[in-house]
Amino acid sequence: MFAPPGQAWQQVSPRLRVLRRSLLAAGAVAAAVAVAVAAAVTDSWWVITPTLLLIAALTVWGWWLIGRNWASWGYAERGDDLLVTHGVMFKTLLVVPYGRMQYVDVSAGPLDRRFGIAKVQLHTASPATNAVIPGLTAAEAQRLRDRLAALGEARAAGL
Repeated sequence: MFAPPGQAWQQVSPRLRVLRRSLLAAGAVAAAVAVAVAAAVTDSWWVITPTLLLIAALTVWGWWLIGRNWASWGYAERGDDLLVTHGVMFKTLLVVPYGRMQYVDVSAGPLDRRFGIAKVQLHTASPATNAVIPGLTAAEAQRLRDRLAALGEARAAGL
């Protein structure tokens, strides 16, 4: 929308979508089991069908939302800055000049590591311009970290 035209946008890994949908499915199963146990303990079997239908509807809706959110993430490396975009309803475009970067952080929690993804976070002097790119493959996260760190050092040398 307000992104510069003709940019070569990189998308985050589909593994991020798989991870988030796996967590959603696990939560839905846990909620369904909790409803069944509660119905058995209280002898309220009439509650199971509408509640399970609600859980199923929310799971389908969440599945769809996760797909849309995943598709909204992208980044583009330009000559002097990095563009990061995300958001479905509220679209965000963040431009981080290489010379303003102080350091680049790569992190991955246990589930991220299990799915082979990592998060790259760019830190600048202003907390408002810190950018995060989730769901990169480990190799892409390392490559991006090294490239951004090198570009940040080269651009900051003139300050």
